[in-house]
Amino acid sequence: MLPDDARCPCGSGDPYGGCCGRFHRGEPAPTPEALMRSRYTAFVVGDVAHLLATWDPAHRPAELVLDPGTQWLRLVVVRAEGGPFDDRGTVEFEAHHRTGGRRGVQHEVSGFARRDGAWVYVTGAPG
Repeated sequence: MLPDDARCPCGSGDPYGGCCGRFHRGEPAPTPEALMRSRYTAFVVGDVAHLLATWDPAHRPAELVLDPGTQWLRLVVVRAEGGPFDDRGTVEFEAHHRTGGRRGVQHEVSGFARRDGAWVYVTGAPG
């Protein structure tokens, strides 16, 4: 994990502790975008438990192994739909990374749903 006063990797400009860190500690994200940012940051810091806990159980893999050769560099949120009072949301994003010395971009449109009062990641498709 990162120190609470470190800049959050999600690109919000806020300190990790008041941004994605609070969601990694179990506080529910208020919007699909906040959850998406916390999931990106979980990839950056290697928080597999957060990724699995925020994945819709109907679509969640039994296990998740992160590629240690992938360095996540930057997140760009292209658009986000869904707020604190909605039941469904969508976030389109670009996650810039370096794998095996080569730069790449994961462009995805992710679907989110509220389950038992908390947002979860349902599925993603290339953007």
